Amino acid sequence: MKIANFMKSSVFALAAISVIGFAAPASAQDTKSITTVVKISGIPWFDRMETGVTRFAKENPDMNIRQVGPATSDSAQQLQIIQDLVATGVDALAVVPMDPDILEGILGRAMARGTIIVTHEADNQINTNADIEAFNNNDYGTALNERLAKCMGGKGKWTTFVGSLGSRTHMQWVNAGEENAKKYPGMELVDPNNESFDDANGTYEKAKEILRKHPDLKGFQTSAGNDVLGVGRAIEEAGLAGKVCLVGTGLPTPSAAYLDSGAITAIGFWDPQKAGMAMNEVAKLMLEGKKITDGMDLGVEGYEKVTVTPGAGKGLLIVGNGMVLVDKDTYKKYLF
Repeated sequence: MKIANFMKSSVFALAAISVIGFAAPASAQDTKSITTVVKISGIPWFDRMETGVTRFAKENPDMNIRQVGPATSDSAQQLQIIQDLVATGVDALAVVPMDPDILEGILGRAMARGTIIVTHEADNQINTNADIEAFNNNDYGTALNERLAKCMGGKGKWTTFVGSLGSRTHMQWVNAGEENAKKYPGMELVDPNNESFDDANGTYEKAKEILRKHPDLKGFQTSAGNDVLGVGRAIEEAGLAGKVCLVGTGLPTPSAAYLDSGAITAIGFWDPQKAGMAMNEVAKLMLEGKKITDGMDLGVEGYEKVTVTPGAGKGLLIVGNGMVLVDKDTYKKYLF
């Protein structure tokens, strides 16, 4: 019975992931493995990250490197995948946590077994050897809100979306935005921190509901990569493009049509491809016993001179300089 249950859970986890990478011959006993575990597979943000992991794999053919992730935005599924990977004895994990708190136990056990853990979008993660961020998260949330305030003329009702209330970076961004908005007495935050679970359709329905409840709403600040698509669709269908402001995290190519129509005011982002490569580079260096030092060049664009400080636990906090903010006049410089 126990064997059957184990097989059932393993089959479930495998069914929920997509796998990419370049695998070295299995006969190589000293081959090291790095597996990147993302929040959700099959969406543009993490598809883009996949291209970075694939590129890193090709540049390191002597290693087993791949990317996996749950089929839906579900922290329990992500936890199950990581548990299965730890059981197989993976040498290093590069994780983008859906909810850092939920993963603390399994990551702690993995580290105790000697697995290298590198996280991203989780600077509060205790059980990690290093957390790597593309930029200072408070600065990013402030920049998004400042662009929103400019569009709104510094007054009117606005609201926020996050992928989940457990997502560390998303909460940092909206909290920093809320703090920045205090500079503008005329801005009124209503019904904040709507959870989207990175589902564009669900976000679209929620945005329509908010617009019905607050017909005088003037702005949205969003966090998950698909949020701007759902909110942008709701704004456009309501005939409010150019009248209601929308600034949030997104990628240029998926957002292009809404940027052109004015349904999306501006998007902020960092390149997930580069983040995937940076995570894997840090994991590789740690597997080789090398130190990550302040000012170090990781050999990845946006991470040429990283800031390294103590992290939330015993690991490191590594911060790059990869923030980008674009609108309809500038997004075509970054078509991915």
